[in-house]
Amino acid sequence: MKSPVSLTTGVTYDRSSIQKWLETGHDTCPATMQILPSKDFVPNLTLLRLINLWNQSSSTRRPAASEDQVRVWIHKIRSAGERKEECLSFLSHLVEFAGCSDYNRRVLVGIEGFVETVVGKIGESEMAVRVLGLVSGENGVKEKLHRLLILQSGDRNRLSPLTSTLREAENSSSKIEAVRILDSISIDNESKRFVAETEDLVPVLLSLLLRPGPDPNHLHAAVLSLLISIAVTRSVRIRLVELGLVGFLSRTVSDRSAAAVPLAEKSLKLLSLLSTCPEGRAAISGDPNCVGGIVERLMKVSKPATEDAVAVLWGMCCLFKDGTVAEKAVRNHGVTKVLLVMQSEGEGNVRSMCRELVKALRAGYRGSGDGFVVESYDTKTTHIMPY
Repeated sequence: MKSPVSLTTGVTYDRSSIQKWLETGHDTCPATMQILPSKDFVPNLTLLRLINLWNQSSSTRRPAASEDQVRVWIHKIRSAGERKEECLSFLSHLVEFAGCSDYNRRVLVGIEGFVETVVGKIGESEMAVRVLGLVSGENGVKEKLHRLLILQSGDRNRLSPLTSTLREAENSSSKIEAVRILDSISIDNESKRFVAETEDLVPVLLSLLLRPGPDPNHLHAAVLSLLISIAVTRSVRIRLVELGLVGFLSRTVSDRSAAAVPLAEKSLKLLSLLSTCPEGRAAISGDPNCVGGIVERLMKVSKPATEDAVAVLWGMCCLFKDGTVAEKAVRNHGVTKVLLVMQSEGEGNVRSMCRELVKALRAGYRGSGDGFVVESYDTKTTHIMPY
C-alpha cells in the first residue's frame, strides 16, 4: 500500500486499487459489499505516515544497480552459453530489479535486445519466465513476445517451457508470471487458438485451479483470465467442461466472502462462455449449486459481471427452455433478483433479457408431478449465439 484512502464505509484501500475497482463499474465496498452512497474517498494520513516511517526504517532497499550495470547483466546472460549457473545468477538479479518499481521495469524494456535475450532462456530457467512476466504489461513487450513466441517460431513446442513451469515450479510467483506471458501473447483469435492447442496446457491450467494450495487467489485469478482469453472455440469450451471447470466455477460464485468477488466475476464470464455449448449447459444445469450461486451474485458484482450472470440465466431459461435451471432460479429468489437488476438498468439488451427472464420465471412454468416445465414462447432478444 502506497497511497491509503478511506471510503465512506470507513475501510481503507490503496488509492490505485480502489480507483480501478470503482472505474470498472462497482458501486460497493469490496470488504463489506455495502452499496456506496458516494464514491468519494479521503486520504488516510495516519496510515500514510506509518507507511513512510516503515519505508524509512526498513532494511529493504531498491537494488543499487544503474542502467549500465543492468546492461552488463543482459550482455552476460546473452554470452553465458552453457554456463547455466552464471546465467541463473544474472537472471535472478533482473528479477529482483524488475520487481522493485515501475521505473525499473521501464528501464529494462528500454534496453535493446533485452526481451529477445531473456526469451532465449525460458527453456533453461524459470527465472527467465519470472522476468518476462514482470515486464509483460509494459509498452511494446506484449507485441515482442507475440512475435518471438508465436509468429517467428510457429511451433507450439516453443511454449512448452511455460507449460513445464506451470506444472513443475514450486514458486507460485513463477506460475503466475508464466500465465501472464501466455495471456499477453493471446492478442487475436489466431494466437488464442495457438495457445489453447499447446500440448497439455489446458489440463495443466485446470489442475492449478482444482489442486489446493496456500493463498491461491492470485494464481486462480491469473488462470481464469487466461481461460477467458483462449476459450474462443467450441472445442476448447467442451474440453474445459470435460475437465471439470464448471464445478470450480460453481464453488467460486457460491463463495460469499468479499475476497472472492474478483474471482466470482471472472467465473461468471467463463460460465457465460461455456453456456453457449450444450455440454456447458448440461454441466451448469446438473451442478447442485451453480444456478443458485449465479442468482446470488446478481447486483453484488460489477455491471459487466451482472450482465454475464443474466446472460447465463436468460439463455438457459428463455432460449433453451431448461426447466431444471428455472426451478433452481425460482427457489433461490431469482424473480426478485432479476427485477432488481431490471430496475437498475436503462433501456438496452440487459433490461430486455431481464424482462423476458421475469416473464419466464413468473408465468412460463407450471407445477406438476414432473417438476417445473417451461412453456413455449418466442424470445425477441439476441445475446449469445449457441453452437
